[in-house]
Amino acid sequence: MKNYKLVLPENLNHFGFLFGGYLLKWVDEMAWIAASLDFPDYRFVTIGMDQVEFKRSIKNGTILEFEMTRVRTGRTSVTYLINVSKAHAEGQTEVERAESIFSTKVTMVRVDAAGDKLPL
Repeated sequence: MKNYKLVLPENLNHFGFLFGGYLLKWVDEMAWIAASLDFPDYRFVTIGMDQVEFKRSIKNGTILEFEMTRVRTGRTSVTYLINVSKAHAEGQTEVERAESIFSTKVTMVRVDAAGDKLPL
């Protein structure tokens, strides 16, 4: 599954690049969307991200492509690999298209209204 996000001026840090907190928020949101589409009507919360390493700076106006791939389904949780790259644009080289900006695994757990785990 893929989704896209436009980097706007309000998403930038004091150096003029994307503030990392926004990227983490969007990655978390994309994992939740993937889980909610794979398991409709279930309530999910994030229980963890494997690794946080920003590989490239991101400028204003960049269109980010988020690719979500389910990599594990457990008894109460599901894990997605989230890969973030620049969206494919006309005139980009193959190297630019293949550049990963950020990737991590996000694990979501199914919970009830009280926050207790439920089986998938």
